[in-house]
Amino acid sequence: MKSLIAIALIAAATPALAQTAPAPAPAPAPAATPKFTLDTPIGDLVADPAAKAVLDKDLGNDITKLDAYDQIKGMSLNQVKPYAPDKLPDALMTKIAADLAAIK
Repeated sequence: MKSLIAIALIAAATPALAQTAPAPAPAPAPAATPKFTLDTPIGDLVADPAAKAVLDKDLGNDITKLDAYDQIKGMSLNQVKPYAPDKLPDALMTKIAADLAAIK
């Protein structure tokens, strides 16, 4: 009989001795979204001095001086690329994207 009581006491105490599962690891912070991308309208890029400096440097001229600037300022570089693939080759687009992404 004493052994039944001892077993009952041990069984009753077992949940208190059980370990709780460790807390799940916090979710990683989402990657920071770049301030500017190749999908940002050209007019918005030109309005920011740092982004305009990237365009001037990478394109080799002031994009606002182009005859077609008024037509393209509402478009992104990705939207303009099909109309000027020789002026915006993939390597240049990759460079511009990286330079724009570096702007904080």
